[in-house]
Amino acid sequence: MIDTRKVKEDFPIFKVYPDLVYLDNAATTHKPIQVIEAIREFYSQFNANIHRGVYRLSVRATELFEEAHEKVAKFIGASNWFEVVFTKNTTDSINILAYALLNHLSHEDEIIVTLMEHHSNILPWIRLAELKNLKIKIIEVTDDGLLRYDQLANFITKRTKVVAFTHVSNVLGTINNVKSIVKMVKELSDAIVILDGAQSVPHIPVNVKELNIDFMVFSGHKMLGPTGIGVLWGHEDLLESLKPSIYGGDMVESVEIYVKNGSIINKNVKYASPPWKFEAGTPNIAAGVGLAKAVDYLMGIGMENVYKHGRALTEYAIKRLQEELGDNILIIGPKDVDLRGSLVSFTIRGVDPHVVATLLSMSNIAVRAGFHCAQPLHLYLGLKKGSVRASFYIYNDFNDVDVFVEELKKIQTLTIS
Repeated sequence: MIDTRKVKEDFPIFKVYPDLVYLDNAATTHKPIQVIEAIREFYSQFNANIHRGVYRLSVRATELFEEAHEKVAKFIGASNWFEVVFTKNTTDSINILAYALLNHLSHEDEIIVTLMEHHSNILPWIRLAELKNLKIKIIEVTDDGLLRYDQLANFITKRTKVVAFTHVSNVLGTINNVKSIVKMVKELSDAIVILDGAQSVPHIPVNVKELNIDFMVFSGHKMLGPTGIGVLWGHEDLLESLKPSIYGGDMVESVEIYVKNGSIINKNVKYASPPWKFEAGTPNIAAGVGLAKAVDYLMGIGMENVYKHGRALTEYAIKRLQEELGDNILIIGPKDVDLRGSLVSFTIRGVDPHVVATLLSMSNIAVRAGFHCAQPLHLYLGLKKGSVRASFYIYNDFNDVDVFVEELKKIQTLTIS
């Protein structure tokens, strides 16, 4: 286990709220002082726009931003940092990619997603299908919260052009077998495989080359970094082949437009190479610097240690919840912790999930309640009011779980009486 007392010393939020039991890490994580200071240092010492100036500040800002790309590339095992595109968040990454693929899809081509997806990995593809008259196929889940691999095999055809799925479900906690899915897709089609790593990259070692995927997306704020920074990773040749989704400054190498009598008589626009082709306008430079420092922090701990820590807390939480609440609690997703990430979603019999979360908040316990931006999955599971989700990270310990479970016991007693 990670020494959480030592880790917590790096997080100012716990000095302000020493009694806070923060179990909403799947939504966003807190920031260590190293990340906060990196952002402050950038604005106070290096603030300038990138790529546009030859003066010292601009050169240094450019260096820091490019170094941030390089650190992220190393963190996920990319071949080089040109494959790392900075975006606003996971949602932004998927939308940029979806619209970049617009011209690569034809009438009645097929897109496959799963029922366990976040809205961010369903709605952009539905919109794309509406624009291009494409067919959407959705893979269902088993009663244990596992992906229907048999259904996936039956759904793939030669018309399948995109298969987009989550690495770790933000509701079920299920860790999907990426290598098996990719193998199946590549054997049966020439589809592009897109992995949503929002819930995996912060928690488990991820190597994009080993997974053999084509694209991956994730967010900085879920891995100790600031908000407003996300990542779209893709093979360099694939990124080169795609047209940009957003146009403007810094995403072009040259713009030649000749005008006569108010009309364009000739034009020649040459796009910049990746990643800049997909990073139009002034980016969130400070957030990129902050994300790089978050990567440094996680690599200092070691992602294998992060994974083991989260696994131990999840296993302990499931055990205690089952022991203390018995038949009054429904734990959603696989019970085998080897098959799930660092979160536990559940419902308590007869109690609205939002009531549970509100009562917990009165004891300084922060959890998430509702559909977790995965309403189709909840409706499929018959959970029309959603669920409660507790999610763990490097500053949580067994005591946090104990406090959480004891308060749930009180809530159960109150509602029963």
